Amino acid sequence: MVPYILLALVIVAVVGYMVGRSRALSAAGSNISSLHSRPAYHGGFVAILASVPGIVLAVLWAALAGRVMNSIVRSEFGRELATMDVPQVEAFLRDAKAIAFGGVVGFRDETKERAAELYQSMQSISDIALLVVVAVIAALGFFYAMSRVSQSYRARHFVEKFVMAVLVACSAVAILTTIGIVLSLVFESIRFFQKVPLFDFLFGYHWSPQSAYEGAGGGGDVDNSRVFGAIPLFTGTFLITLIAITVAAPLGLMSAIYMADYAGPRFRSVAKPVLEVLAGIPTVVYGFFAALTVAPAIRGWGESIGLSVSSESALAAGLVMGIMIIPFVLSLSDDVINSVPQSLRDGSYAMGATKSETIRRVVLPAALPGIVSALLLAISRAVGETMIVVMAAGLAANLTFNPLEAVTTVTVQIVTLLVGDQEFDSAKTLAAFALGLVLFVITLCLNVIALRVVQKYREQYD
Repeated sequence: MVPYILLALVIVAVVGYMVGRSRALSAAGSNISSLHSRPAYHGGFVAILASVPGIVLAVLWAALAGRVMNSIVRSEFGRELATMDVPQVEAFLRDAKAIAFGGVVGFRDETKERAAELYQSMQSISDIALLVVVAVIAALGFFYAMSRVSQSYRARHFVEKFVMAVLVACSAVAILTTIGIVLSLVFESIRFFQKVPLFDFLFGYHWSPQSAYEGAGGGGDVDNSRVFGAIPLFTGTFLITLIAITVAAPLGLMSAIYMADYAGPRFRSVAKPVLEVLAGIPTVVYGFFAALTVAPAIRGWGESIGLSVSSESALAAGLVMGIMIIPFVLSLSDDVINSVPQSLRDGSYAMGATKSETIRRVVLPAALPGIVSALLLAISRAVGETMIVVMAAGLAANLTFNPLEAVTTVTVQIVTLLVGDQEFDSAKTLAAFALGLVLFVITLCLNVIALRVVQKYREQYD
């Protein structure tokens, strides 16, 4: 019902805009300049009062109605639910809703049928009540707004303040989302560090969370502080990221220099879109390419010169990941180099510098803040990659700096820990949040360093 009500309110907003605008034109007569606000502002004023309060109410109603109905069902069936634990109660409510609204249920009984009937009756009452309340609010808003439309009414002030409030709310959503993510990571990580010491987690050399899980499930005595050492994960992440950025940074930056200062317009118009197509290829395709083409080629090359190369290696994952992030470095660096003022180049040429000297000593230092940002984005993309590592580097948490051996990364282990039905009170699952918090702190530090570099060179070239 809520989607249909929202659609009806959108139609009401369109109609209110047209009617309000026409009313303003009628009030102005032949002299539109007599209006304090343009007719469009009066139309927007009517549209806002006729639709926005109803939209807000419908959204809040949809968010809270389910909880209210669950509370009513809990109170009505308190005697039956008294003998159930929390997961069983949630499963009962879920099955009752499925029965009421046409879902799939594995087991039915009389109690669930009665709860489903209660859900159906409450949903019907809720839909009718919401429709009536929204219709009344929309009508009151429409007629009140129409009564205020006149030559002297300051509709522009109201509309502009409303738009400003919407913009502030959109900004607040992004900020609050970031705060929520950080707080969720911090709180869950605190729970993890209550089970595993922070020092043992950050500086431990053995990572085997499955051992802790199996020991707890089988009644064994497993010391969690000895199986949650994250050093192998940090080492694998650093190794693969280092290989990837070693490939992407020179290739992407040199390609950007050529595209910006050497390539002709015809070649640039064809080559740059083709190179940027790499950014649109799904990462799983890169993973297939790494597992089926690059990894066997590296293994064959290593065996031909007497090296022992694992079937899954950090080198294979890093090379393919480097190819994947080349478009990030190339596109951003190209845009930054092109944004360097031509006057800097002309001044360098006037002093007798060649094109290569101008690029090396003038253009690249001036574009360095943007290039640092491009490299930072590429590093962040490499650190957060999962599929290529899973398919080409494996899941083994090996503490090694040998790129020919199998390693794993932090993001791969986060996915592994959260796969399937997990209990969020075990150290095995909470470890994923601790790993996420570490990644967040590392990324924050990289951003701070990049900002300092940007500020330093921006002061020199502004």
